[in-house]
Amino acid sequence: MVVQSTVRLEAMYNDTVVPKLREEFNLTNLHTVPALSKVIVNVGIGRFLENQKLKPEIRDTVIDTLTTITGQRPIMIMAKQSVANFKVREGAPSAFMVTLRRDRMWHFLDRLMNLAMPRIKDFRGVKDTAFDAAGNYSMGLNEQAVWPEINMATVTFNHGMNINICFDRSNPDMSRFALKELGMPFARKDDGFRR
Repeated sequence: MVVQSTVRLEAMYNDTVVPKLREEFNLTNLHTVPALSKVIVNVGIGRFLENQKLKPEIRDTVIDTLTTITGQRPIMIMAKQSVANFKVREGAPSAFMVTLRRDRMWHFLDRLMNLAMPRIKDFRGVKDTAFDAAGNYSMGLNEQAVWPEINMATVTFNHGMNINICFDRSNPDMSRFALKELGMPFARKDDGFRR
């Protein structure tokens, strides 16, 4: 018999956050409660291209970083069309991306909120206005050094990353409430943080 254990953050969401969401937003049907569906982590590499080619050390650093922090190998995204102003040609590498679902998503969010964010220098919280109409939240990190599992002595260059937290059946208010209950460190309005 295989016993399936739930991830700490997932158990907290199901046991604590879902009842609070149902009460706060008067959701009588359990199937209308917002659910975290996936987390997308991507690193744009367009500015590191030389003659539409990516240096192997840059490629390897980005792949190693994303593999280490997510536990999943990233895919390379190619430019879909040429843009002369950005010096981008169709078919040139433009980003590396990882899509996390289920247990890996919950583990990643737990480490993001409890390990990586507290290591950000002069951290006052993340903006609580970066939600789209469907309730998905987007944020960015300036460098990979905030992750404790990254050994900066072996890294050849610094790069940031974009993180998108995607919800099903949600809106900005419900997603903000759910993330705040999970422990997302949103900036307080009175701390002088510019919006």
